Amino acid sequence: MIITKPRDFSRIIANLEGIGAKRVFLMGCGQCATVAKTGGEPELEAMAAQLRDAGYEVTGWAVGEVACHLGGTKLETRKRVGDIAAADAVLVLSCGAGVQTVADSVDRPVFPGLESVFLGNVIRAGVFEERCQTCGDCVLDLTAGICPVTTCPKGLLNGPCGGMWDGMCEVLTDRECAHVRIRRRLAEQGRVAAKVVPPKDFSAKLKPGSLSLREERRRDARKRHDVTQGGRS
Repeated sequence: MIITKPRDFSRIIANLEGIGAKRVFLMGCGQCATVAKTGGEPELEAMAAQLRDAGYEVTGWAVGEVACHLGGTKLETRKRVGDIAAADAVLVLSCGAGVQTVADSVDRPVFPGLESVFLGNVIRAGVFEERCQTCGDCVLDLTAGICPVTTCPKGLLNGPCGGMWDGMCEVLTDRECAHVRIRRRLAEQGRVAAKVVPPKDFSAKLKPGSLSLREERRRDARKRHDVTQGGRS
């Protein structure tokens, strides 16, 4: 899930003042931001109260099922078209992807109310850790399901740095070195560590990323068709 944190309120006010906005509509997200307790119903109500205290009118608010889902967000905004039309701006309490989706769905200026921090694992309620950088060139098959690029502060692929001491990380001194954890898990599973993990192919992480499952299915169907036709000939 995408981990978010509240944006500095003074920056939000500066955004609204920049366009002379007096009336604001709020949008949240029913998935990541709700779990992170930054963009669910309680947080929207708290933001509405904060804005009212600052002299703004809140025309309404909504929490869509998934803020970054374009179809769902367009449907949600259509349900609240009157409240949105009455607003001078829309403030979105979601990750940056959700903010952009809302911006594609309404004709009002849209501003972020949160900061997107990282792609995180939910350790327990209210505790999140970054364990993946969505690099597009995954090495978890070689590292026992522990990503050294993310969990090692130095992003080292092939073993610990010279600062590791007694199995502990030099930078995050309260936790084990990622490579100690990798080697131990490999040993527990009876696996041999790779002699060398190849350098990361960062070209695999092209920006902006794009994936069409429909196109993938069409491509696979064409391949199956070609194989079938070739077998018949």
